Amino acid sequence: MHFDYQIPDPLPWMQIAGPLAAAEDALARLDERLAKSPIRDGWIARTHFAEACASLWLEGELVHLDDLVLHDAGMDVRAPTHELTRAHAVLRTRRRIAEAKPDWALSAAGLAGLRGRGEQGDRQAERGNRNEEEGEAPGPEDEDSDADTGEAFRVAPTDDRLADVFAAVDAAIAQADRALAGENNGRRQPQSERDPLVYDLDWDEDERLDAWRAVVDQTRNLPPALAAAIAADAWRALEPLQHSPWLGRLLSAALLRARGKARSHLPCLHDGLKAIPRERRRPPEAASRLAVLLEAIAAAAAAGLKDHDRWLTARTLLARKLDGRRSTSRLPALLDYVLTRPVVSAGMIAEELKVTPRAAQDMVAELGLREATGRGRYRAWGIL
Repeated sequence: MHFDYQIPDPLPWMQIAGPLAAAEDALARLDERLAKSPIRDGWIARTHFAEACASLWLEGELVHLDDLVLHDAGMDVRAPTHELTRAHAVLRTRRRIAEAKPDWALSAAGLAGLRGRGEQGDRQAERGNRNEEEGEAPGPEDEDSDADTGEAFRVAPTDDRLADVFAAVDAAIAQADRALAGENNGRRQPQSERDPLVYDLDWDEDERLDAWRAVVDQTRNLPPALAAAIAADAWRALEPLQHSPWLGRLLSAALLRARGKARSHLPCLHDGLKAIPRERRRPPEAASRLAVLLEAIAAAAAAGLKDHDRWLTARTLLARKLDGRRSTSRLPALLDYVLTRPVVSAGMIAEELKVTPRAAQDMVAELGLREATGRGRYRAWGIL
Protein backbone atom coordinates (compact mmCIF):
# COMPACT_ATOMS: atom_id res chain seq x y z
CA MET A 1 0.00 0.00 0.00
CA HIS A 2 1.27 3.46 -0.87
CA PHE A 3 1.05 6.22 1.70
CA ASP A 4 1.11 9.82 0.63
CA TYR A 5 0.51 13.30 2.01
CA GLN A 6 0.16 16.25 -0.32
CA ILE A 7 1.33 19.67 0.78
CA PRO A 8 -1.22 22.20 -0.51
CA ASP A 9 0.00 23.51 -3.86
CA PRO A 10 -0.13 26.40 -4.14
CA LEU A 11 0.12 27.18 -0.45
CA PRO A 12 -2.88 29.20 0.82
CA TRP A 13 -0.84 32.26 1.74
CA MET A 14 -3.89 34.46 2.20
CA GLN A 15 -5.10 32.16 4.97
CA ILE A 16 -1.83 31.30 6.68
CA ALA A 17 0.27 34.45 6.26
CA GLY A 18 -1.08 36.16 9.39
CA PRO A 19 -0.79 33.12 11.72
CA LEU A 20 2.64 32.36 10.25
CA ALA A 21 3.98 35.83 11.00
CA ALA A 22 2.54 35.72 14.52
CA ALA A 23 4.06 32.29 15.20
CA GLU A 24 7.50 33.27 13.91
CA ASP A 25 7.52 36.50 15.95
CA ALA A 26 6.30 34.85 19.16
CA LEU A 27 8.88 32.08 18.90
CA ALA A 28 11.67 34.57 18.28
CA ARG A 29 10.68 36.70 21.30
CA LEU A 30 10.50 33.74 23.64
CA ASP A 31 13.74 32.22 22.45
CA GLU A 32 15.58 35.53 22.80
CA ARG A 33 14.23 35.98 26.32
CA LEU A 34 15.27 32.46 27.33
CA ALA A 35 18.73 32.74 25.79
CA LYS A 36 19.89 35.10 28.54
CA SER A 37 17.46 34.14 31.30
CA PRO A 38 18.76 33.02 34.71
CA ILE A 39 15.84 30.59 35.00
CA ARG A 40 16.13 29.08 31.51
CA ASP A 41 16.94 25.56 32.75
CA GLY A 42 14.11 25.71 35.27
CA TRP A 43 11.66 26.95 32.64
CA ILE A 44 12.62 24.10 30.33
CA ALA A 45 12.32 21.47 33.07
CA ARG A 46 8.89 22.72 34.14
CA THR A 47 7.50 22.87 30.61
CA HIS A 48 8.46 19.24 30.04
CA PHE A 49 5.93 18.24 32.70
CA ALA A 50 3.24 20.58 31.36
CA GLU A 51 3.70 19.26 27.83
CA ALA A 52 3.43 15.64 28.93
CA CYS A 53 0.13 16.35 30.69
CA ALA A 54 -1.14 18.38 27.73
CA SER A 55 -0.39 15.52 25.31
CA LEU A 56 -2.75 13.22 27.25
CA TRP A 57 -5.29 16.02 27.67
CA LEU A 58 -5.57 16.33 23.89
CA GLU A 59 -6.39 12.62 23.75
CA GLY A 60 -9.16 13.02 26.31
CA GLU A 61 -7.19 11.75 29.31
CA LEU A 62 -6.62 13.71 32.51
CA VAL A 63 -3.23 13.46 34.23
CA HIS A 64 -2.65 15.74 37.21
CA LEU A 65 0.60 17.66 37.11
CA ASP A 66 1.49 16.93 40.73
CA ASP A 67 0.89 13.20 40.20
CA LEU A 68 3.29 13.21 37.25
CA VAL A 69 5.96 15.07 39.22
CA LEU A 70 5.72 12.65 42.14
CA HIS A 71 5.71 9.65 39.79
CA ASP A 72 8.80 10.98 38.05
CA ALA A 73 10.51 11.24 41.45
CA GLY A 74 9.45 7.71 42.40
CA MET A 75 7.27 8.99 45.25
CA ASP A 76 3.74 8.16 44.10
CA VAL A 77 1.00 8.61 46.67
CA ARG A 78 -1.10 5.93 44.93
CA ALA A 79 -0.66 3.22 42.32
CA PRO A 80 0.12 4.86 38.94
CA THR A 81 -2.63 4.70 36.35
CA HIS A 82 -2.13 3.72 32.73
CA GLU A 83 -2.60 7.36 31.69
CA LEU A 84 0.03 8.50 34.18
CA THR A 85 2.51 5.95 32.89
CA ARG A 86 1.88 7.07 29.31
CA ALA A 87 2.41 10.71 30.32
CA HIS A 88 5.69 9.70 31.92
CA ALA A 89 6.74 8.05 28.67
CA VAL A 90 6.01 11.34 26.85
CA LEU A 91 8.01 13.18 29.51
CA ARG A 92 11.04 10.94 29.08
CA THR A 93 10.87 11.19 25.29
CA ARG A 94 10.66 14.97 25.38
CA ARG A 95 13.62 15.14 27.73
CA ARG A 96 15.59 12.89 25.45
CA ILE A 97 14.91 15.11 22.46
CA ALA A 98 15.69 18.30 24.39
CA GLU A 99 19.00 17.00 25.73
CA ALA A 100 20.22 15.69 22.39
CA LYS A 101 21.73 17.68 19.54
CA PRO A 102 19.19 19.82 17.66
CA ASP A 103 19.16 17.63 14.54
CA TRP A 104 19.27 14.27 16.32
CA ALA A 105 15.54 13.58 16.63
CA LEU A 106 14.93 13.93 12.88
CA SER A 107 17.92 11.80 11.87
CA ALA A 108 17.66 8.10 11.06
CA ALA A 109 19.41 7.20 14.32
CA GLY A 110 17.18 9.52 16.30
CA LEU A 111 13.94 8.21 14.83
CA ALA A 112 15.11 4.63 15.41
CA GLY A 113 15.89 5.44 19.03
CA LEU A 114 12.58 7.19 19.62
CA ARG A 115 10.73 4.23 18.09
CA GLY A 116 12.49 1.91 20.54
CA ARG A 117 14.72 0.33 17.93
CA GLY A 118 17.89 2.24 18.69
CA GLU A 119 20.88 0.33 19.99
CA GLN A 120 23.84 1.48 22.04
CA GLY A 121 25.29 3.27 19.03
CA ASP A 122 22.20 5.44 18.68
CA ARG A 123 22.45 6.62 22.26
CA GLN A 124 26.16 7.35 21.85
CA ALA A 125 25.41 9.37 18.74
CA GLU A 126 22.88 11.35 20.72
CA ARG A 127 25.24 12.22 23.53
CA GLY A 128 28.42 12.43 21.47
CA ASN A 129 31.49 11.01 23.09
CA ARG A 130 30.37 11.50 26.67
CA ASN A 131 32.09 8.88 28.79
CA GLU A 132 30.23 6.08 30.46
CA GLU A 133 30.51 7.55 33.93
CA GLU A 134 28.34 10.48 32.92
CA GLY A 135 25.59 8.13 31.72
CA GLU A 136 23.87 7.45 28.45
CA ALA A 137 21.13 9.44 26.80
CA PRO A 138 17.90 9.06 28.75
CA GLY A 139 15.48 6.92 26.85
CA PRO A 140 12.30 5.01 27.50
CA GLU A 141 14.40 2.08 28.69
CA ASP A 142 16.80 3.75 31.06
CA GLU A 143 15.98 7.35 31.89
CA ASP A 144 15.24 8.28 35.47
CA SER A 145 16.12 4.81 36.69
CA ASP A 146 15.86 6.08 40.25
CA ALA A 147 12.27 7.12 39.63
CA ASP A 148 11.27 4.00 37.73
CA THR A 149 12.83 1.61 40.20
CA GLY A 150 11.23 3.09 43.27
CA GLU A 151 13.78 5.26 45.01
CA ALA A 152 11.61 5.24 48.12
CA PHE A 153 12.48 1.58 48.72
CA ARG A 154 16.03 2.20 49.88
CA VAL A 155 17.60 -0.13 52.42
CA ALA A 156 20.75 -0.09 54.43
CA PRO A 157 23.71 -1.51 52.50
CA THR A 158 24.52 -3.81 55.45
CA ASP A 159 21.44 -5.98 54.87
CA ASP A 160 22.30 -7.77 51.64
CA ARG A 161 19.32 -10.11 51.76
CA LEU A 162 16.81 -7.30 52.03
CA ALA A 163 18.67 -5.36 49.37
CA ASP A 164 18.33 -8.29 46.96
CA VAL A 165 14.61 -8.61 47.70
CA PHE A 166 13.93 -4.93 47.18
CA ALA A 167 16.07 -4.89 44.03
CA ALA A 168 13.85 -7.63 42.60
CA VAL A 169 10.73 -5.66 43.55
CA ASP A 170 12.16 -2.51 41.98
CA ALA A 171 12.96 -4.37 38.77
CA ALA A 172 9.42 -5.73 38.62
CA ILE A 173 7.96 -2.26 39.11
CA ALA A 174 10.19 -0.85 36.36
CA GLN A 175 9.19 -3.67 33.99
CA ALA A 176 5.50 -3.05 34.71
CA ASP A 177 5.91 0.68 34.03
CA ARG A 178 7.59 -0.03 30.70
CA ALA A 179 4.88 -2.52 29.77
CA LEU A 180 2.15 0.03 30.55
CA ALA A 181 3.98 2.59 28.42
CA GLY A 182 3.92 0.20 25.45
CA GLU A 183 7.54 -0.85 25.74
CA ASN A 184 9.25 -4.21 26.09
CA ASN A 185 12.61 -4.03 27.80
CA GLY A 186 13.14 -0.62 26.32
CA ARG A 187 12.19 -1.68 22.81
CA ARG A 188 8.97 -1.86 20.91
CA GLN A 189 7.62 -5.35 20.48
CA PRO A 190 8.23 -6.88 17.05
CA GLN A 191 5.26 -6.59 14.73
CA SER A 192 4.63 -10.33 14.87
CA GLU A 193 4.55 -10.35 18.70
CA ARG A 194 2.06 -7.52 19.18
CA ASP A 195 -1.42 -8.18 20.43
CA PRO A 196 -3.78 -8.10 17.40
CA LEU A 197 -6.51 -6.70 19.66
CA VAL A 198 -4.35 -3.62 20.30
CA TYR A 199 -2.24 -3.27 17.15
CA ASP A 200 -3.02 -3.57 13.47
CA LEU A 201 -0.50 -6.17 12.31
CA ASP A 202 -0.74 -4.91 8.71
CA TRP A 203 0.37 -1.45 9.78
CA ASP A 204 3.58 -0.77 7.85
CA GLU A 205 5.39 1.64 10.18
CA ASP A 206 8.54 1.79 8.07
CA GLU A 207 6.74 2.80 4.90
CA ARG A 208 4.57 5.34 6.69
CA LEU A 209 7.60 6.82 8.42
CA ASP A 210 9.47 7.07 5.10
CA ALA A 211 6.48 8.92 3.65
CA TRP A 212 6.52 11.34 6.59
CA ARG A 213 10.25 11.98 6.24
CA ALA A 214 9.71 12.68 2.54
CA VAL A 215 7.17 15.35 3.46
CA VAL A 216 9.63 16.90 5.93
CA ASP A 217 12.30 16.99 3.22
CA GLN A 218 9.93 18.97 1.00
CA THR A 219 9.67 21.72 3.63
CA ARG A 220 13.37 22.62 3.67
CA ASN A 221 12.81 25.93 1.85
CA LEU A 222 9.71 26.94 3.81
CA PRO A 223 9.69 29.12 6.94
CA PRO A 224 10.45 27.03 10.06
CA ALA A 225 7.06 27.52 11.72
CA LEU A 226 5.21 26.53 8.54
CA ALA A 227 7.50 23.51 8.09
CA ALA A 228 6.71 22.42 11.66
CA ALA A 229 2.97 22.81 11.08
CA ILE A 230 3.16 20.72 7.90
CA ALA A 231 5.20 18.05 9.69
CA ALA A 232 2.65 17.83 12.51
CA ASP A 233 -0.29 17.69 10.08
CA ALA A 234 1.44 15.03 7.98
CA TRP A 235 2.07 12.89 11.07
CA ARG A 236 -1.62 13.12 11.96
CA ALA A 237 -2.62 12.07 8.45
CA LEU A 238 -0.04 9.30 7.94
CA GLU A 239 0.06 7.97 11.52
CA PRO A 240 3.49 6.36 11.17
CA LEU A 241 3.40 4.82 14.66
CA GLN A 242 0.27 3.32 16.15
CA HIS A 243 -0.96 4.89 19.39
CA SER A 244 1.71 7.64 19.33
CA PRO A 245 0.09 10.79 17.92
CA TRP A 246 2.02 12.89 20.44
CA LEU A 247 5.40 11.94 18.96
CA GLY A 248 4.64 13.84 15.75
CA ARG A 249 4.22 17.11 17.66
CA LEU A 250 7.43 16.50 19.59
CA LEU A 251 9.25 15.94 16.31
CA SER A 252 7.70 19.13 14.91
CA ALA A 253 9.06 21.00 17.92
CA ALA A 254 12.43 19.38 17.28
CA LEU A 255 12.21 20.61 13.68
CA LEU A 256 11.84 24.20 14.92
CA ARG A 257 14.93 23.69 17.06
CA ALA A 258 16.90 22.09 14.24
CA ARG A 259 16.00 24.95 11.88
CA GLY A 260 17.34 27.49 14.39
CA LYS A 261 14.01 29.08 15.23
CA ALA A 262 14.09 27.82 18.81
CA ARG A 263 17.75 27.52 19.71
CA SER A 264 17.25 27.93 23.46
CA HIS A 265 14.19 25.75 24.07
CA LEU A 266 11.93 23.01 22.74
CA PRO A 267 8.56 24.54 21.76
CA CYS A 268 5.36 23.31 23.44
CA LEU A 269 2.94 22.43 20.65
CA HIS A 270 0.66 20.32 22.85
CA ASP A 271 0.21 23.14 25.33
CA GLY A 272 -0.48 25.54 22.47
CA LEU A 273 -3.18 23.31 21.02
CA LYS A 274 -4.97 23.34 24.38
CA ALA A 275 -5.58 27.05 23.83
CA ILE A 276 -7.41 26.34 20.56
CA PRO A 277 -11.17 25.69 20.99
CA ARG A 278 -12.01 22.03 20.46
CA GLU A 279 -14.36 22.67 17.55
CA ARG A 280 -11.55 24.44 15.66
CA ARG A 281 -8.80 22.00 16.48
CA ARG A 282 -9.29 19.57 13.56
CA PRO A 283 -10.88 21.26 10.56
CA PRO A 284 -11.29 19.17 7.41
CA GLU A 285 -9.44 21.56 5.07
CA ALA A 286 -5.64 21.36 4.93
CA ALA A 287 -5.27 25.14 4.84
CA SER A 288 -7.36 25.54 7.98
CA ARG A 289 -5.41 22.82 9.77
CA LEU A 290 -2.12 24.56 9.01
CA ALA A 291 -3.53 27.87 10.23
CA VAL A 292 -4.68 26.24 13.48
CA LEU A 293 -1.27 24.65 14.06
CA LEU A 294 0.43 27.99 13.47
CA GLU A 295 -1.96 29.60 15.95
CA ALA A 296 -1.05 26.88 18.44
CA ILE A 297 2.66 27.60 18.02
CA ALA A 298 2.05 31.31 18.62
CA ALA A 299 -0.19 30.60 21.62
CA ALA A 300 2.38 28.29 23.18
CA ALA A 301 5.16 30.85 22.76
CA ALA A 302 3.03 33.65 24.20
CA ALA A 303 2.03 31.53 27.19
CA GLY A 304 5.64 30.47 27.69
CA LEU A 305 6.74 34.09 27.75
CA LYS A 306 4.12 34.97 30.38
CA ASP A 307 5.10 31.97 32.50
CA HIS A 308 8.76 32.92 32.25
CA ASP A 309 8.15 36.48 33.40
CA ARG A 310 5.90 35.34 36.26
CA TRP A 311 8.40 32.75 37.50
CA LEU A 312 11.28 35.21 37.18
CA THR A 313 9.37 37.77 39.25
CA ALA A 314 8.58 35.14 41.89
CA ARG A 315 12.23 34.13 42.01
CA THR A 316 13.29 37.75 42.48
CA LEU A 317 10.85 38.23 45.36
CA LEU A 318 11.83 34.99 47.06
CA ALA A 319 15.52 35.74 46.61
CA ARG A 320 15.10 38.79 48.86
CA LYS A 321 14.47 36.42 51.75
CA LEU A 322 17.95 35.00 51.26
CA ASP A 323 19.73 38.25 52.11
CA GLY A 324 21.93 37.93 55.18
CA ARG A 325 21.80 34.13 55.24
CA ARG A 326 24.82 32.08 56.22
CA SER A 327 26.97 30.78 53.41
CA THR A 328 26.02 27.24 54.48
CA SER A 329 22.28 27.90 54.18
CA ARG A 330 20.38 25.43 51.99
CA LEU A 331 17.65 27.92 51.12
CA PRO A 332 19.35 29.12 47.87
CA ALA A 333 19.60 25.50 46.74
CA LEU A 334 15.92 25.00 47.59
CA LEU A 335 14.96 28.03 45.54
CA ASP A 336 16.92 26.77 42.55
CA TYR A 337 15.37 23.32 42.88
CA VAL A 338 11.77 24.48 43.21
CA LEU A 339 12.17 26.43 39.97
CA THR A 340 12.83 23.18 38.09
CA ARG A 341 9.59 21.44 39.15
CA PRO A 342 5.95 22.56 39.03
CA VAL A 343 5.59 21.25 42.60
CA VAL A 344 7.93 19.66 45.13
CA SER A 345 7.19 17.46 48.13
CA ALA A 346 9.07 17.22 51.40
CA GLY A 347 10.47 13.87 50.28
CA MET A 348 11.71 15.30 46.98
CA ILE A 349 13.40 18.21 48.75
CA ALA A 350 14.97 15.89 51.32
CA GLU A 351 16.29 13.65 48.56
CA GLU A 352 17.67 16.52 46.48
CA LEU A 353 19.22 18.59 49.28
CA LYS A 354 20.27 15.68 51.51
CA VAL A 355 18.27 16.86 54.51
CA THR A 356 15.55 15.26 56.62
CA PRO A 357 11.88 15.60 55.62
CA ARG A 358 11.24 17.63 58.78
CA ALA A 359 14.05 20.02 57.85
CA ALA A 360 12.62 20.22 54.33
CA GLN A 361 9.24 21.33 55.68
CA ASP A 362 10.91 23.94 57.89
CA MET A 363 12.80 25.30 54.88
CA VAL A 364 9.60 25.47 52.84
CA ALA A 365 7.92 27.47 55.59
CA GLU A 366 10.94 29.74 55.93
CA LEU A 367 11.04 30.43 52.20
CA GLY A 368 7.27 30.94 52.09
CA LEU A 369 6.38 28.59 49.24
CA ARG A 370 2.73 28.14 48.35
CA GLU A 371 1.04 24.81 49.09
CA ALA A 372 -0.39 23.51 45.82
CA THR A 373 -2.47 20.42 46.57
CA GLY A 374 -4.82 21.41 49.38
CA ARG A 375 -4.23 18.06 51.04
CA GLY A 376 -3.47 17.48 54.70
CA ARG A 377 -1.08 14.64 53.83
CA TYR A 378 1.26 14.16 50.88
CA ARG A 379 1.44 17.91 50.46
CA ALA A 380 3.43 19.66 47.76
CA TRP A 381 4.59 23.23 47.30
CA GLY A 382 5.64 25.27 44.32
CA ILE A 383 5.97 28.55 42.48
CA LEU A 384 2.73 28.72 40.51
